[in-house]
Amino acid sequence: MARKLGEWVVRFRKIILTAALVLLIPSAIGYINTRVNYDLLTYLPKDIETMIGQDILKEEMGSGGFSTLICEGMPEKDTAALKEKIMKVDGVKDVIWYDSVLDISVPMEMLPDNIREAFNSDDSTLMFIIFSDTTSADSTIQAVRDIRSLCNEQCFLTGMSAVLVDTQDLSESEAPIYVVMAVALSILVLMLSMDSWLVPFLFLASIGMAILYNLGSNLFLGSISYLTKALAAVLQLGVTMDYSIFLWHSYESELSQGKPRDEAMAAAIAETFTSIVGSSVTTVAGFIALCFMSFTLGLDIGIVMAKGVVFGVISCITILPSLILAFDTLLQKSRHKAILPDFRGIGSFVSRHCYKFLILALVLLFPIVHGYRRVPVYFNLDSSLPETLPSVIANEKLEAEYHMNATHILIMDAGVENKDVRQMADEMKQEPGVKWVLGLNTIVGPSIPREMIPEKLQSSLITDNYQILLIGSEYKVASDEVNRQVDDLKTIAKNYDSTSFLIGEAPCTKDLIQISSHDFNAVSTASIGIIFLIIAIVFKSISLPVILVSVIEFGIMLNMGIPYYTGTRLPFVANIVIGTIQLGATVDYAILMTTRFRRNRTAGMEKKEAVSDAVETSAKSIMVSALSFFAATFGVGLYSNIDMISSLCVLMSRGALISMVCVIFLLPSLLLIFDGLINKTTMPQRG
Repeated sequence: MARKLGEWVVRFRKIILTAALVLLIPSAIGYINTRVNYDLLTYLPKDIETMIGQDILKEEMGSGGFSTLICEGMPEKDTAALKEKIMKVDGVKDVIWYDSVLDISVPMEMLPDNIREAFNSDDSTLMFIIFSDTTSADSTIQAVRDIRSLCNEQCFLTGMSAVLVDTQDLSESEAPIYVVMAVALSILVLMLSMDSWLVPFLFLASIGMAILYNLGSNLFLGSISYLTKALAAVLQLGVTMDYSIFLWHSYESELSQGKPRDEAMAAAIAETFTSIVGSSVTTVAGFIALCFMSFTLGLDIGIVMAKGVVFGVISCITILPSLILAFDTLLQKSRHKAILPDFRGIGSFVSRHCYKFLILALVLLFPIVHGYRRVPVYFNLDSSLPETLPSVIANEKLEAEYHMNATHILIMDAGVENKDVRQMADEMKQEPGVKWVLGLNTIVGPSIPREMIPEKLQSSLITDNYQILLIGSEYKVASDEVNRQVDDLKTIAKNYDSTSFLIGEAPCTKDLIQISSHDFNAVSTASIGIIFLIIAIVFKSISLPVILVSVIEFGIMLNMGIPYYTGTRLPFVANIVIGTIQLGATVDYAILMTTRFRRNRTAGMEKKEAVSDAVETSAKSIMVSALSFFAATFGVGLYSNIDMISSLCVLMSRGALISMVCVIFLLPSLLLIFDGLINKTTMPQRG
């Protein structure tokens, strides 16, 4: 079958190239029209209280996200005029300010203390802007842009929607540079390691088409996260590059035997197909493991990247051979001696020092595990952004001038008595870190009768079924203090209404912290289990899966433990996704090395000779593949101003090098030391 596929590709190569170019058009259309989601909190499970509460807020109250606008040094009449303009912005449901309660002609001192303090601080005043749709909805994002266009340098818009707008702008401005850097560094590595100046460009043309097919087909998913969009291209480039390298080396080998180029390519395709399909299964399995996350960002990344590997395989065995044959004359003219050395003697070096490598690994194991378990992580999503962004500056002003970092929304049954609501609010104000509690039933009273409250504001705060209260908090999102506060506020609210919901960025982030711990264990178990099973089937062995997975997991723990000793905080997703990506993307190195070793032993080689030969013949391929993965991700890691993207790319690039070292030096040592056990627990390998 593989041979017939190779002959078919060679025969129809012009049609394949034509079809490949034509398919770029719908792929580009799909890519342009795929919605990008910049709010990672929307990937929380839909059945938890915070997400149910948000649905109620949208469906029952006609509200969604909210922001606060700080106006500094503006006369009250100018602030009132600005408020009226903001209320006319599409996507804005209501704006709550001082004049929502009293006319601006009435002295502000007439306001109750809690309301006056909530809206004012020295020479600045605060507006609460309620949007008609959710925090990350397109209408809300556009409303934020429109509000900013109405404001001057004295105004500062805070809140999650403002953060998402800045994230979107920064991500979109940087994304093209990610690709350029990944391509440039990959070309550099390939030029050093390959024997043709032109072939790296053909590799990248083939992989580039596969990347565009993958990104274009995301249209059928509805939307993808900005994190997935930013990482997909560079990750697909790094993961699938070794497939192209393998095809080229196989084609050269067939040509060296004197075969005509068409026959040589057909044979190369057949050999490559058999090898990379088996290899890609482990990579796809690693990405599929991410789909086990209850935080569905993993499903988002997992599906896109698994799909990307499949497109990469198809491109490698159809488009790339067609390109190579089309440019064969130029390829022959661009030949040069590979600059990267063959590393002769490395096999015998490893076999002579195998016990030293094992002892070194055992000595390092304790500090590695210690750091791996204690690496600091952050969950506050705006922590990954530069401090110069408008939303970050605004949030800092909110903390400095109003001693406020988070706003919670409490959704309660509208039937709860007014006196009970006021009593509950009084209890909540006694909680550490609570600045104020504002709702319709906490505003109205002897000094402000209900008749003075505008009808539109009343409808924003209470309906026939539900009422909402805004709760200001001094504590930062994702801090231990705010998490305790959320629990305490929930307890108080449940005492008055057992069906109440506390929502907002802080409660959602608290759920994220709890869920990520479960997801880390689930994804780690799933990825190790799936890949363990695949290796066991491939080698028909019980011991080899243990050895191979142990080596890669050692590399993963080393990679993830380093930030503990450097004092680097990682985004919460790093703990979950990096281990799976590194395992799935680099286990191929271990399989390549082990396959050669088992073939040598089956052929009757003595174990030291078998290990030495396996290292000698595999080292360069592993190095080129690892360096390509490193090149595709390292530049992005250094360049990106979004720490979540930067951190993940640095971890992936470093992980590729660490896994390379582990497979070249530690794995052969274990194969040599445990050769007897391997022979007893593994079926003989043919060929």
